[in-house]
Amino acid sequence: MALLEDRVNSVPAPRELTTKPRRSDQIFRFVVTLGGMSSLVILGLIALFLSIKGIHILNEKGFSFITESRWEVVTDENQEVIQSTFGIGAMLVGTMLTAVIALFVGVPISILGALYLSFYASGRVKTFLVSLIDLMAAFPSLLFGFWGFFVFMDSAEYWAKLINKYLGFIPIFQVPTPIFERSPFIAGLVLAIMIIPIVTSISREIFAQTPLDRIQAAFALGATRLTMIRAVVIPYGRGGIVGGAMLGLGRAMGETVAVYTVLNVVYAVNWQMLFGAGGNIASLILLKFGEAGAYEVDALMAAGLILFLLTLVVNFAADFLVNRFGKRGR
Repeated sequence: MALLEDRVNSVPAPRELTTKPRRSDQIFRFVVTLGGMSSLVILGLIALFLSIKGIHILNEKGFSFITESRWEVVTDENQEVIQSTFGIGAMLVGTMLTAVIALFVGVPISILGALYLSFYASGRVKTFLVSLIDLMAAFPSLLFGFWGFFVFMDSAEYWAKLINKYLGFIPIFQVPTPIFERSPFIAGLVLAIMIIPIVTSISREIFAQTPLDRIQAAFALGATRLTMIRAVVIPYGRGGIVGGAMLGLGRAMGETVAVYTVLNVVYAVNWQMLFGAGGNIASLILLKFGEAGAYEVDALMAAGLILFLLTLVVNFAADFLVNRFGKRGR
């Protein structure tokens, strides 16, 4: 009897069920929320600073600030601005041209590389390549610019001449004057090499999340590895591929030093990618900032605001495309 009473007394009391989170969960939620909100606050402060510095330039110049292709400032002996013409039309065209070249060259290579790392490479080869790609993503853009200028320039110029020789009848491949060095084509190739690590890493992570049961079902039905990739992996990771490509596009649009190093900055609209003339908004800011006065600095901040808004549009477009195409791939 005493033994039975001891067993009854040793039974633990039932745990109280509650929806209140524990202290550790509350602390972790606070830290995560603080980190997420801090990024939004920083972006908001950047947008506010650019708006305060450059909004009066946009009000003065109006829509011509985007369509005009000249950047001229006339000052008197007291360094007071007498006349000014600010326009980023040519730089805007150059920004989009080099970024699109980088996208068309870099994204296919990135997808193929991610597929190889996910389904073909194994062992030490895979570990080495993954580490190398992650290391390339951390390289400073200045190193890419120097490499493009001193090493890659001659090879890219030879490719540009071949393209002009056999495809010169297409307007975008025409060259009015035989100047092939420091062209948007070369800048786009350097940008493509810069975005390959980012897009490859994102695509590889998406491919790794493909449900294993679908892969095994495809093999069970007699599909080859290539057929399995086409029927299962690509449809499932379509949203991630689009998101990675758009993220690479945003990186290419905002790149500064690498483009400035390998591109001949000329204030004229140039749609001919093989011709050695062009520029982008970021290289314009880098080129003019050191010698600019207060009024011209505000104009450069206005150009930065346009680039900031353009990057936001690209990110919103990426989010929309991921949500749209990602649902089809599941």
